[in-house]
Amino acid sequence: MSTEIFENLNKLHVIEKSSLINFHIRCSFFDIIPDMSFILDSSGGIIFCNLAAAKYFGKNKSELIGLYFSELIDEEKREEFQRRFAEALIEEKGLELESKFRLGTNSRYVQLILSPFIQNKIKEVHLVEDSAKYCFIFARDISAQKEQELELVRFANVAEYTVNPLEITDVEGKIIYVNPAFERSSGYTREELIGKNPNIFSSDRHSKEFWKNMWDTIKQGKVWIGEVVNRRKDGQLFYTDLLVSPIIDNKGKLVGYFGIHRDKTEQKKLEQQLIHAQKMESIGLLAAGLAHEVGNPLASISSLVQVIQRTNKDEFTNQKLELIKSQINRISKIIRDLVNFSRQSTYELQTTDINKVLKSAIEIVRVSKKARGVSFIEELDESIPNLLLVPDQIQQVFINILINAIDAVCIDSKNLVYIRDNPTIISKTERTDNDVSISIIDNGIGISEDAIDKIFDPFYTTKKVGEGTGLGLWVSYNIIKSFHGEILVSSSPGEGSTFTVSIPINLNTK
Repeated sequence: MSTEIFENLNKLHVIEKSSLINFHIRCSFFDIIPDMSFILDSSGGIIFCNLAAAKYFGKNKSELIGLYFSELIDEEKREEFQRRFAEALIEEKGLELESKFRLGTNSRYVQLILSPFIQNKIKEVHLVEDSAKYCFIFARDISAQKEQELELVRFANVAEYTVNPLEITDVEGKIIYVNPAFERSSGYTREELIGKNPNIFSSDRHSKEFWKNMWDTIKQGKVWIGEVVNRRKDGQLFYTDLLVSPIIDNKGKLVGYFGIHRDKTEQKKLEQQLIHAQKMESIGLLAAGLAHEVGNPLASISSLVQVIQRTNKDEFTNQKLELIKSQINRISKIIRDLVNFSRQSTYELQTTDINKVLKSAIEIVRVSKKARGVSFIEELDESIPNLLLVPDQIQQVFINILINAIDAVCIDSKNLVYIRDNPTIISKTERTDNDVSISIIDNGIGISEDAIDKIFDPFYTTKKVGEGTGLGLWVSYNIIKSFHGEILVSSSPGEGSTFTVSIPINLNTK
């Protein structure tokens, strides 16, 4: 405290000694007040306390009277109290402050209300210099409140920094809080979500009965747990395990709902990839048996057709036989493709220039009739390293994808009608961390969401009957997997598709 404040307080204390005898108040009134009450003289000494104060400190009233009030204050808060107490007396104004009482080895948070007043020495003459100043202090223990505030701060920090998406709604189901993890998962900002109903994320994958069951459960005060499929702001699906718990106040009243999600979108993708890989393995086993059971009879039929063709003179019959022969050859090719790519490759790994192989694949497909009106753009990173691959196989992958890209931009192969005036296929290569990435991008018709899920399945095709076997992308998928790489597709109907092949770099390759 400043020297001036101390001098003023000393003057007040001298006046108090001669005027205290005239101080009369019904102090017994304060004993019925549940909060602690004190009266201090200008030096900060306790001249009165109520029963609540004595009980709080575990003492008799007489044991507290005569102590300096600052002795009850925890050391870390003592200087602040002395400064604010002096300020209240000098400026003759009431104030509130938060402080701490020392109780043995523990400290407790208290809210203090300081209210200074003057007791005149001579009632007929109201002069400040002839008056004694005192201070009422009302104290209330707020430790429980502070603990609740601390718990709230802890929860807020956990909620803000947890990786799990969290949301809180009112009893009507309107969102009143989401954490940053929820913003990241949903693609919406907090401002966009506050006040909205969670059905904004609806993917239409769940029935009305599903959601009715959830609401019936939580309205009964029970916890509901389930797996839900939601839709992000950008339209993509995200999968979560959801736990919804009712929020009950201390009176047992339902005041809202708390939802915590465990994002399992990546887990779902991995599960789907595992299922797909297992399906590919099963198809491979089937292909080996198919080659024997179907291949041999086809070879016999083909031989018989050729014998008949050589001996038959009827032109109409020969035309039909030629048609049968072409269809047999088509079936035989399908079987060969199945067999070739369902078993371990016996081709030798070679140091492969990806850019050179990609250019060669582009030159092969460029000569087709449908590719005449298509612009092929090459954006090749010349710094990418050579990789240990089977050149013929990786070329086949590029050819398969490029053929599909041409089909996507050319909607009428007979009349060479394209989906837009500038049909374009862009081929890009680049190094990304420990992978070489090859992207083939077209501005064609695109692929629907349902089709993307099946696009690497054997025999699945969106082309007309006779225009595709449905094995090209399945074969490509297995080739890339054999090199421990990935092949991914992203597409928007009406805008085009991007196929991206990622192959890990073998650092020992030169």
